[in-house]
Amino acid sequence: MKKVLSPLFLLFLGFTYAQERPIQVVAEEIPNRLALYAINENDQEFDVMITVSGTNFRQSKARPRMIRLPATSKVHLKTLVLTRGKKPSYTYDLVVNDSLSNRALKKEFEKIKIRPKKPIIVYLPKNCSSCDSLITPLQNGKYIFTSHTLDSLPDMKEQLQRLLGNTIIDSLETPILNLGGRLFTQIETYDALLEALKKE
Repeated sequence: MKKVLSPLFLLFLGFTYAQERPIQVVAEEIPNRLALYAINENDQEFDVMITVSGTNFRQSKARPRMIRLPATSKVHLKTLVLTRGKKPSYTYDLVVNDSLSNRALKKEFEKIKIRPKKPIIVYLPKNCSSCDSLITPLQNGKYIFTSHTLDSLPDMKEQLQRLLGNTIIDSLETPILNLGGRLFTQIETYDALLEALKKE
């Protein structure tokens, strides 16, 4: 399906935001329709409003409204009804506001996983008794991460052993964490991991 998109215009209603990552707009095709969603990969919530113009589709004539976009979430903004047998061409403007309004429309939203400021890699030693207390909250949390069981990866285990020096991997009861290239062997809980990420 051919789409002509203008650059994403973020029209800020203030001069500074705590927003670290731009709000993204994604289009998902459904039969005879195109659903537009906003994706917020920030730890802050915003109010957003989209205005769409173009040809070969219909949309609601209702005046655009601000919609609440919670932190680390995906929210439906608008659905375009496509003209049968024709390719839609559209552009959109997105207004993003960090001053939250009580009048903003609050829709159902989907929580999403986001990339942390520093990549998280978890290495699981053989005798890791506290690994579950870290892995389970990571799986249920907001951050994307990767994990490796060292017993099934002898080359990786050997390389880590060289980097850790006198620390014997098989004697560790805690996971080995790689946070953006730095190794940690004393982080046992999710809260401690979050604290370490803040310091990184």
